Amino acid sequence: MRNDVLLDIATFLARRWSGNDRTAVAITADKAPATKPDKSQISLPALSYYVGTDFQRYRQWRVALWYESMRMRHSSKVLSNEHAFGFILNTLETKRIEILGLRDWEGMEGELIFNEGISWQSRQLLNTIYGRYKVAEAFSQYFLTGYVKGELFGGELDRVQRAAEYATEIVNEAIAGGHGTGWLEQHVPKLIKMLELDPLVSIPILAPKTRMGASLTQQSDVLKQIEKIVRTRKKEKDAEEKAKEIYDGTDVLKEFEALVKESKKTENKGYDSLENFGLSVPDRMDVDETRLYDLDLIQKVKAAFRAWKTGWTERHDDTGDELDAEVFAESLPKPFLTDVKLSIKTKVVLLLDHSSSIADVELEYKQATVALCEALSYLGVKFAVYAFSTENRQVKAWVVKPPNVKWSLVCARRLAQIKAVGGTPLAEVYALLQPALKSFRPDIFVTLTDGEPSDFDAVRAMVLSYRKAGVKMVAIGVGRNLNDAVGIGHNLKYLNYERALAVSRLQDMPKKVIGLLRS
Repeated sequence: MRNDVLLDIATFLARRWSGNDRTAVAITADKAPATKPDKSQISLPALSYYVGTDFQRYRQWRVALWYESMRMRHSSKVLSNEHAFGFILNTLETKRIEILGLRDWEGMEGELIFNEGISWQSRQLLNTIYGRYKVAEAFSQYFLTGYVKGELFGGELDRVQRAAEYATEIVNEAIAGGHGTGWLEQHVPKLIKMLELDPLVSIPILAPKTRMGASLTQQSDVLKQIEKIVRTRKKEKDAEEKAKEIYDGTDVLKEFEALVKESKKTENKGYDSLENFGLSVPDRMDVDETRLYDLDLIQKVKAAFRAWKTGWTERHDDTGDELDAEVFAESLPKPFLTDVKLSIKTKVVLLLDHSSSIADVELEYKQATVALCEALSYLGVKFAVYAFSTENRQVKAWVVKPPNVKWSLVCARRLAQIKAVGGTPLAEVYALLQPALKSFRPDIFVTLTDGEPSDFDAVRAMVLSYRKAGVKMVAIGVGRNLNDAVGIGHNLKYLNYERALAVSRLQDMPKKVIGLLRS
């Protein structure tokens, strides 16, 4: 499953579960799930972090996302698990947010039971742990599940049980009284004293794979553990049947299959072959795309071309279906109104200059681009979006939106990852795109640029090459002010483009591009 597809569903679910529309999700390799409520950020590991089949890994990853979303919704702070104080507080919070979360999302109960059953296989055996960390791990296991894996010696079990009873009391009191993280934090020192721990003792964080190997060898063990949990918690006579239902996860399976299908569909639309063409898709997807959505600008652009959406508009003519009385009374020409059909059958390619020259207006530049793409999608125009920059002296041609994929948040997120760095090797980028665009056969190729390519002669030659293939080449210069825009427009006239425009206000750029389609 591709990370961008995974991030798309993660962002949707996290924002829905947490109730925070600004929540940003990032995938970080081999790091435990973490949440920063103050920054509205959730970081999750890749699916390979977990054990089992691909479907089982996805279910564990999805449950981890739910827990982190509940922390975002109900917790005011999340401390590091690397020391005992933070570990104990986060353990208390896990129980509290689970209880609160299940009140709103009862359907997650089966998934939580599955997660407990499969993660129990990778829980550390207490017999193999030495030092004070053993008691902390034992408390976490006993408090969250009601049992421990392995044996405790001496007075350790008694300490853990008494601490778990006290922890249950304060969590219940916190829920009943509407208390939050800060209130629970006040009781952590007493718990640490009951467990005879040093609050700063180090707690190692191990990935499931590290604890139990690369894969589960006995799937039957997982089913048995789930059945045990169902018997203990649900007190159901048909525990075996219920456990099998939870183990199969039929409801989530449909979601998983849809995501796998989407990933394969995306691959079939050219991602693998694009790499062969020298084009790239951003690997990291951790920059939040919501900043790129200027809703006011998007609405203004859509409103300006609303008639194009309906497909019809009225205009004055010498003859028509209706007489405009005011125009006729004032003896103005063309007093009749007639309906005119509008349609856009043009296929468009957008190429975005991400050289260092636009770095100081990068956010506004991307906001205008997103507004343009939203409007093109709104009007039903077939279009593709590419961008270019330079990394380590190497030209990078980025795929933002392939021709056969609908514009979506994923495309905007790809755009958000691309940094404005390097020069303007426009001719090289044109050469890289040429093989990839042969099947799309665009009618118009619009380049948004600073108007200062590295090699003027090479750009002229490539522009002529596209024009000979029947593509209308248009360039729009992006200037910081009016004088800058005039200079950029002057440069573009000498590059053999069929039309060269310049804008000093980035907000005008979407209307300029769509205006080209009308002409």
